[in-house]
Formats: sequence, C-alpha cells, structure tokens
Amino acid sequence: MGEEMNVVEAIDVTYHYPDGTKALEKVNFRVDEGKIVALLGPNGAGKSTLFLHFNGILRPSSGEIKINGNSVEYSKKGLMKVRQTVGIVFQNPDDQLFAPTVVEDVAFGPMNIGLSKDEVERRVRESLEKVGMLGFEKKPPHHLSGGEKKRVAIAGILAMKPKIMVLDEPTSGLDPKGASQILKILYELNEEGMTIIISTHDVDMVPLYANQIYIISQGAIIKEGTPQKVFEDIETIRGANLRLPRIAHLMEILQKEDKLPFEKPYPLTIGQARKRVLKHFEDLQ
Repeated sequence: MGEEMNVVEAIDVTYHYPDGTKALEKVNFRVDEGKIVALLGPNGAGKSTLFLHFNGILRPSSGEIKINGNSVEYSKKGLMKVRQTVGIVFQNPDDQLFAPTVVEDVAFGPMNIGLSKDEVERRVRESLEKVGMLGFEKKPPHHLSGGEKKRVAIAGILAMKPKIMVLDEPTSGLDPKGASQILKILYELNEEGMTIIISTHDVDMVPLYANQIYIISQGAIIKEGTPQKVFEDIETIRGANLRLPRIAHLMEILQKEDKLPFEKPYPLTIGQARKRVLKHFEDLQ
C-alpha cells in the first residue's frame, strides 16, 4: 500500500462574507482518496460555506485549498480543472436543476466541456442508470419527487465524471426510503473508487457510512476522528448542539439508569448494539 493521498485539503481556511461576518475560522480538513468523510454540525455551523470552497465557488480570506495536492488556482482555467475533479451536489436540488427535461439537465455539464454528442449521450445514460432514473429522460424535473430530484442532481454531477463528490445535506427533506436510496447510491459510488464528502446534521446516519467525521461548530472544526472516537466525546457532541445516535443514547440510558454493563464506547449502529446485547446475555448464562 502506498501513502494515502489527501485529495481534498483545507489548510487554515478562514472566510469572511463580504459584509465582514466571519463564517470559517482556521479550518483544517483533510480527505483521503477513496474514503467517505462526514462534516457533521448543526445548521448555520459553516458546512455549506466550507463546501463552496472545495470547487472554487468561494475563495478563502486566508489559508488555502488543495485538490490532489495542488493549490486551487482561481483563474478561469484553474477553476475549470477543479470543477471537473470535484462535483458539488447542493442541498436543494431546485438550485441545480433548471433544464426543461431530465435528459437536458444531466447533459448540460458534459455538453459544456465540449464532448461529442455520442459521448454526452453515453454519459447521460450511464449516470441515470447509476442513480436508478432511466426512463425519466423526458420528464420535467419540477414534476419529480424530492428524492427523484436529488438523484437527477447526482446524475448531473456523475456525468462530469468527477473523482470527488461533495454533497450538502444529501438526505434532508427526504422520507426514510428516499434517504436510504441516496445513501445506497453513494455507497456504491464509493465502492467503485469515488471519494465522497457529505455534510449533515443527521447523527444516526453518519456511523453507517463515514470512515472519518469532522465536527464543525460556529465555523471551527472542534473534533475529528473515526465515528467511534468522535461519539465517545459526548460533551463535545452535545456542546455542538448535536446528540448521540439513538442507539448509543439508549445504551447510555441502560447503563446509567438501569445499571446494565454497557460501557463506553457505546455502540453506534443496530448491528453493533445487537452484538453487545447478545454478549451480555451470554455472559449471564
């Protein structure tokens, strides 16, 4: 195994909005190739602001962004290069979908980079197939459900063949089935080698997919590590206006209120909890 490569890196990134409001404060954030990384924080913590730096929509007031080890250049050519490497899926698909039909929407990016008609058609088909939206080509995006819109927005980014996909609150506003469909798509893309960065405030979801978590609060990263390591620090989690995953919270209550021997670190997923409970019953016998 070679050295793991940081494909996205924010180094001491501070950002002030034009009116002077500070949105990010010396943020350091690294993502290794092929990983799924979660940026976890409450609304207004700076998640979207940080994400808009990853493909050059925003430029740091100080600090720098590196993609594949190279500092982002803010020339037209430099930004074009970054945007072909890093695809952003916005929180609200209506900010992203604007063509009269699904097929025109997904084709927009590839056509803009001057690909042949055949290549554009191939990419559109492949992308729609990956997100389970073949057969919707002629539908107007505004007639789709929230989950379908989100899948078309992902297809539009996939058609650009980025190495890195950044998703801002990908499951917000979706019903449980829609949310799990999106996660399944992201999991499959990651299995194929894509690096995925997700911003979310959904603490129950994060342990299911993230290799690494960064917690952001009031524009600063206050904790980073594996899900197990991050959720062990209950004080920091609650101090950031977040909570433990429901499963971990249940184990905490069983330990504290009912004196059951569920020590920290608490399990974070149903699978982990099941193992712990079965072990408890085996120990009793």
